[in-house]
Amino acid sequence: MRINRKLVFICNGSDCKKSGAKKIRKELKDAAINGSLKGHCKFFQTKCMDMCKSAPVVIVDGHFCKKTDAKKVMDQIKKA
Repeated sequence: MRINRKLVFICNGSDCKKSGAKKIRKELKDAAINGSLKGHCKFFQTKCMDMCKSAPVVIVDGHFCKKTDAKKVMDQIKKA
């Protein structure tokens, strides 16, 4: 049986960090370990994506989540 995982890229640039990217990453990791996202996604930290005015930026399977929070990203993961 093949599991289709979602790829989630979290920007780790300085503006995204200041805007809450660390908090988003922590909440998503907790949900992936203990919650509803368990086994459904793979997380990657990236360098700056040059979208600093839209910080924090997260990409879920090709969909850009700009000025986002953990709840919006989880909703997008469930949609994709």
